[in-house]
Amino acid sequence: MYPATVADWRALAQRRLPRLLFDYVAGGAGDEATLAANLADFAAIRLRQRVLVDVSHVDTRSQLAGQTCALPLALAPVGLAGMMARRGGAQAARAALAAGVPFTLSTVGICPLAEVVAATGQAPWFQLYMLRDRGAVRALLDAAWAGGCRTLVFTVDLPLPGMRWRDVRNGMAASGARAALLRARHVLARPGWVGDVVIGGRPLSFGNLHQQVPGGRDLNAFKAWIDAQFDPGVTWHDIEWLRGQWQGRLLLKGILEVHDARAAVASGADGIVVSNHGGRQLDAAPASITALPAIARAVGSQTEVLMDGGVRSGVDIFKALALGARGVLIGRPWVWALAAQGQAGVTQLLAHWQRELLLTMTLAGVTRIADINPSHLITPQEHP
Repeated sequence: MYPATVADWRALAQRRLPRLLFDYVAGGAGDEATLAANLADFAAIRLRQRVLVDVSHVDTRSQLAGQTCALPLALAPVGLAGMMARRGGAQAARAALAAGVPFTLSTVGICPLAEVVAATGQAPWFQLYMLRDRGAVRALLDAAWAGGCRTLVFTVDLPLPGMRWRDVRNGMAASGARAALLRARHVLARPGWVGDVVIGGRPLSFGNLHQQVPGGRDLNAFKAWIDAQFDPGVTWHDIEWLRGQWQGRLLLKGILEVHDARAAVASGADGIVVSNHGGRQLDAAPASITALPAIARAVGSQTEVLMDGGVRSGVDIFKALALGARGVLIGRPWVWALAAQGQAGVTQLLAHWQRELLLTMTLAGVTRIADINPSHLITPQEHP
């Protein structure tokens, strides 16, 4: 099969990955209602098609966090990306560089920052959680700055991990001999992945946390440490503290409500990401694309508004921009392409999306990203 859509990349990734890793990426919280809504609410949006407009010169370039991009898209942070393909974080970062879009390195990625910088010659955006150990937070911030990172994506919607039933069923969220045997069965069912990632992709440690996590190569030791570090007591005062620690651009990821968006602006954030964590946290939270318009109207003139959750095509990028986003972040699509075909897969995915965005702009009669606005949408009153 020649993969064309995200559904194609998903199918190829499912054949390649052990079940527990595929479910880790594909699954959501609870009954996965919010995960489904992210896709359904995008699909319900209709666009106006225009004709006889001069669209001989269409430009998909934009600026995100002060960085010129070939299209208004960044690769979102994804934990364990290095388990999806051999040194997967470095492969994805190279693909993003070639495509002219930012790559965001997760705190809990396999590849350390130094490896990603060496692979690309430039620093990525860096993602971080607020940990109970503020000394560890400061150390990670200092390391990111020393490594050249100037944009920090700070995740604010994870005081505790969501209840992800797929991870329970496949043993990823459990400890003990029975869970270990179940995980081993899943792994051994994918010998190609074992050879490529487990054997060829060593070391499989949490590269950015090697100083913080004792036994960082052991999944159970890492899970115990990170579970103990999630801090449900974090408030906006902590974000103000963070703002004082970080000299670069600060994007707060996980905003779904207008009052939280206003608080983010007041805290000194340079931008926000409207996000429900890919439907992985509160099942019954609204779809990100549904929450976006009110937030963009409230703070879009004061800060940079990005969004993620449910973006599956260049058409979806256009829809998000029409509803007020400056750009989008994507997670599952690039991970599935990475799992299926490594760097080449991510490169192909991004090339298809840029072409699809250009085509959508052409058929909608738009030649510049800045000109995409709500007038390009058909309202619910206009279509049943």
